[in-house]
Amino acid sequence: MVKGYWVAGLKITDQAKYDAYRAVNSEAFHKYGGRFLVRGGAYETPAGTAWPRNIVIEFPSYEAAKACYSSPEYKKALDARGDGVEINVVIVEGYDGPQP
Repeated sequence: MVKGYWVAGLKITDQAKYDAYRAVNSEAFHKYGGRFLVRGGAYETPAGTAWPRNIVIEFPSYEAAKACYSSPEYKKALDARGDGVEINVVIVEGYDGPQP
């Protein structure tokens, strides 16, 4: 089964709201098998424009990634975050084909 991913870039505009979000988002991630591959950290931007914070979360399937985002558990986290970030999230299906 092909994995699914959330690829997110964000700018924190209200640290307290972002902290409230982080305090409750693990419920949804645990339920749907989410696992952080990237959670902030150093980065370079060789092309384009980067967000100040970059996140990649792996899920066991594309379907699990989509279900997590629309779940009641994640809705609770989004409500806690409110307008505390500017964000871009892409849910993408992984690739399991031939490699170079």
